Amino acid sequence: MAVTLTEAAARHVSKYLVKRGKGVGVRLGVKTSGCSGLAYKLEYVDEIAPDDVLFEQYGVKLMVDPKSLAYIDGTELDFVREGLNEGFKFNNPNEKDRCGCGESFRI
Repeated sequence: MAVTLTEAAARHVSKYLVKRGKGVGVRLGVKTSGCSGLAYKLEYVDEIAPDDVLFEQYGVKLMVDPKSLAYIDGTELDFVREGLNEGFKFNNPNEKDRCGCGESFRI
């Protein structure tokens, strides 16, 4: 089981952690939400939880809670710029469908 970061995502996280002045990495998970059932949850982390599954790439730590890992195993976290918009993009091979607004997904 693995979740990965692209170099662009790792660079963005590293810059933000420096700007923030604290933190050890980011936590990726899922929550029940939206019309398709699940939504991604991404937050900066100041402390690694005892049950976190830890992945590290390009010097950035990515934590995933064990319950979420089943839904996001194989996911690549990317950071993209499209025109004037920028943000994280979740490339999840387990997604079967995504709602029209892009807020939630289904496995």
